[in-house]
Amino acid sequence: MRIYQCHFCSSPVYPGHGMMFVRNDAKEFRFCRSKCHKAFKQRRNPRKLKWTKAFRKAAGKELAVDSTLTFSARRNVPVRYNRDLVQTTLKAMARVEEIRAKRERAFYKNRMKGNKERQYDLDKKLVENNPELLRIREVEIAKKLAKEEARANRIEQDDEEEEEVSEDEEMDIESEEESEEEEVRQRVLLKNKRQQRSKRVL
Repeated sequence: MRIYQCHFCSSPVYPGHGMMFVRNDAKEFRFCRSKCHKAFKQRRNPRKLKWTKAFRKAAGKELAVDSTLTFSARRNVPVRYNRDLVQTTLKAMARVEEIRAKRERAFYKNRMKGNKERQYDLDKKLVENNPELLRIREVEIAKKLAKEEARANRIEQDDEEEEEVSEDEEMDIESEEESEEEEVRQRVLLKNKRQQRSKRVL
C-alpha cells in the first residue's frame, strides 16, 4: 500500500482519498483535500500559510534537518528481490521511525524550554505596569468567598429545616399513635358497656 504526500500541506494521502491533478507536462500533483487543491490553483505559497508543514519547517517549529528524514526519500533505483533484504529493511524502517519520534520529542522540548520563565516575566511586567489588575483580582476573590459563605449558610439552613421537618413528622406520628390508642380505649369501653347491658337484660 503506497501512501502519498500532499503536494501543498505535506499530510499523508491514503489510497482512495484525496485528488490528483495531472499537468500538461504529465507531472502529477496529489492533494489531501479540496482546500489544498484550491490553494494550489490560486498559486498560494505554502511557506506563507501557517497550517502547512512547509511553513512550520521554515519557521523552525519542526525538525527539518536530520539524517532520519533522508530515509523516507523516494529512490527510483531497481533492486532485485531478496527476502533477507526485505526483512532487514522492514526492521530498519521501524527502528528509524522510533529514532525520528525520539528526536522530534527532544526538539520540541528544547524549543519550549524557557517558555514558563518568559511568560512569568511578561506577567510580572504587566502587573507592574497595571497595578489595578491586582485590585480586580482581590475583588474577584472576595466575591468568590462571599458566594462560598452564602452557599454554606444555605446548606446549614436546609439542614435545620430538614431537622425541623423531621421533628414535626415525629410529633405527628406520636399524635397519631395517641389518637389510635384513644380510639382503641373508647372501643373497649363501648364493648364493656354493651356486655353489661346484655347481662342486666338477662
